[in-house]
Amino acid sequence: MHDASPQAVTTGAEPLEHGLKQRHLTMLGLGGVIGAGLFVGSGAGISVAGPAIVVSYLIAGALAMLVMRMLGEMSAAMPASGSFSVHAERALGRWAGFSAGWLYWFLLVVVLAAEATAAAQIAHGWAPSVPQWGWVLLFMVVFTAANLTAVRNFGEFEFWFAALKVGALVLFLLLGTLAVFGVLPDTEPAGLSHLTGDGGFLPNGWSGVVSGVMVVVFAFGGLEVVTIAAAETADPARAVGRAVRSAVVRILFFYVGSMLVIVTVLPWTAQKAGVSPFVTVLDSIGVPSAGRIMEIVVFVALLSALNANLYGSSRMIFSLAERREAPRGLLTVSGGGVPRRAVLASVAFGFVSVLLNLQWPDAVFAYMLNAVGAVLLFVWALIAVSQLRLRRRIEREAPEALALRMWAFPYLTWAALAAMAAVLVLMLCDDGARPQLLWSAGATGAVLLVSAVREALARRGRPERPAGGAGT
Repeated sequence: MHDASPQAVTTGAEPLEHGLKQRHLTMLGLGGVIGAGLFVGSGAGISVAGPAIVVSYLIAGALAMLVMRMLGEMSAAMPASGSFSVHAERALGRWAGFSAGWLYWFLLVVVLAAEATAAAQIAHGWAPSVPQWGWVLLFMVVFTAANLTAVRNFGEFEFWFAALKVGALVLFLLLGTLAVFGVLPDTEPAGLSHLTGDGGFLPNGWSGVVSGVMVVVFAFGGLEVVTIAAAETADPARAVGRAVRSAVVRILFFYVGSMLVIVTVLPWTAQKAGVSPFVTVLDSIGVPSAGRIMEIVVFVALLSALNANLYGSSRMIFSLAERREAPRGLLTVSGGGVPRRAVLASVAFGFVSVLLNLQWPDAVFAYMLNAVGAVLLFVWALIAVSQLRLRRRIEREAPEALALRMWAFPYLTWAALAAMAAVLVLMLCDDGARPQLLWSAGATGAVLLVSAVREALARRGRPERPAGGAGT
């Protein structure tokens, strides 16, 4: 099914339901990456970079935009449910597809558990009579059911979740801008004084900006699900091209715009540890119940991410099974085109992760989170290397398939790889981030070792199939 030839790939069809519409994919691209990392985690970036967090987000967002452009180019030319895992296999061999697919699956199911637990903590605060594990069970059951029925149900959930998150950000940007100019009642024009006061725009120098990049770059993880979902639209090549074009610029606008409003309305030193900077700003301009409003938005963002991660992990392991890189029993597809066993396998591991998180949050689960902490950068690096190799092959064999092209190829691809390497070096030199990088490197090494053993056994037991070849 996944032939190495671009011509074969562009004419092939996935056995999954083509139930996603363009509006689903567009909103998934917009909302899928807007989560708790922005609404809550951005405070950590502000604390290290000050007002220059805007520059940190510009740099991190530019890197994410380049990765999505590369991924969009390959996915538009060769749409597949395994997305970058399939591309890596075609470009570099079975080891790369196996490694990218399993690492990303592990990343999604571990993060899924963290999101389910965090959402349950919020819900438990609203209804203390319901135990936290009860909320986790409810969320997992609801979203498992949604993913088992039809892909359009997943699409509808994500559409409305994303619409709420985008609406909240638009309202925040509007209120923040009015506050900057003193238009709101009982507010004085803030002007640009907070950008240059309290130590200046670069209170911690350029090292603060660089540290900010290291903190915020992982908030852009999740965009990749768009290219996975594109395989389940009526016109994958056209759909992924439109989604990538619209999503990356708008997401950059939302992220950078939000940070600019936050550090302009208030001094960067006014942000409080453990409190969302969005809440701090809304409180300062007199929005009633700002904390509760943002709590609801974060709650929706967590459920949205949980839903998207369950979908992405099920499609990734299904694609691995197609290529004989996962148990073949996961290939069972319902009459409606839903890979139900793949969904159940992903949610089963998610349940195990949740139990570990509830029982040993500071021990076993902490190690699991560390093990996936830097995996996103490893996956992005594989995407870039795959695009370097496949672009030449597509130009040679099927140039008409290049509906979406990477900018300034190959120079920006190499620049993105250099930026990823720089972030990894920074993590290695940072005492706080080093354990995360080392654990992630260990997990990646373990997956590579398993891949090497499988390759060796395959060579001894049977003739090796071509990279990217059919697994059915």
